[in-house]
Amino acid sequence: MQKSFIEKLRDKIFHTWFWLTRSMTMGVRIAAFDDQGRIFLVRHTYVRGWHLPGGGIERGEAAVDAVHKELQEEGNLVVAGAPELLAVFYNTHITNRDHVLFYRCIVNQIEAKQADHEIAESGFFDLKSLPEGVTPATQRRLDELAADTGFSDKW
Repeated sequence: MQKSFIEKLRDKIFHTWFWLTRSMTMGVRIAAFDDQGRIFLVRHTYVRGWHLPGGGIERGEAAVDAVHKELQEEGNLVVAGAPELLAVFYNTHITNRDHVLFYRCIVNQIEAKQADHEIAESGFFDLKSLPEGVTPATQRRLDELAADTGFSDKW
């Protein structure tokens, strides 16, 4: 899935801002499953494809707090139990300073997430019938989870 010029420009602007304000960027992505074993995915308004929920860790914010915040914001989700840190990835797609902490957890949805300025669509999906347009990185993480043979070092 090729990014448009506007998407590439937006990414460059965001990461330039992060470069000026942070020495390194770090974010979280979450494999959030419901009690039926379905994975929660989101489709953003500003980038193509279906993604695992997640986002940047803010200055002064603990990674696990970012997990809870992103799940609430992107899906009205509450974690049942403690999130499990699975892997740390080096993400070089835009800069050489980005890291992604990958978590897994079981969640409950308080109420269905309505579309807003950030989230166009979201939902729980059976791993055998994912929506069209799952991003390559999301598919790699789901494949690695299913194989249970470990994770690559790169996002």
